[in-house]
Amino acid sequence: MKTNISIGLKDEDRQKIAEGLSKLLADSYTLYLKTHNFHWNVKGPMFQTLHLMFETQYTELSTAVDLIAERIRALGYPAPGTYQQFAKLTSIKEPDGVPTAKEMISQLVEGQEAVVRTARSIFPLVDTAHDEVTSGLLADRMEVHEKTAWMLRSLLED
Repeated sequence: MKTNISIGLKDEDRQKIAEGLSKLLADSYTLYLKTHNFHWNVKGPMFQTLHLMFETQYTELSTAVDLIAERIRALGYPAPGTYQQFAKLTSIKEPDGVPTAKEMISQLVEGQEAVVRTARSIFPLVDTAHDEVTSGLLADRMEVHEKTAWMLRSLLED
């Protein structure tokens, strides 16, 4: 039996927003996994700095994926939760092998920026639907990822 959801959003808007958030969840989870992988495998002169920085980043992403998945559920849709589903939905490439520390940083910048682009792409629908809750979630996620991308880019400058 399907439960009616009456939260002031049209059914079709809830569905489209949930689909967009599913892509954001897939990007966020893929970035989480990539960051955790790099935390485990980084080496070189910046090991300690990067090891700790990556841990802070994947810990933040761990909380974020839960918030995004819970919003999808609040909209009445199942949240994707398998590697297979994430692989179909994500815009972030997995690394080949173990990159150098500098390449890890570059890939994480690309990943952070990809998450921002995905979040930003959902905004027009969210604004039209007057979904302030999702709008706030997207704005918060974009702020974190833009700041993290800037901090990572700073490590690549001479």
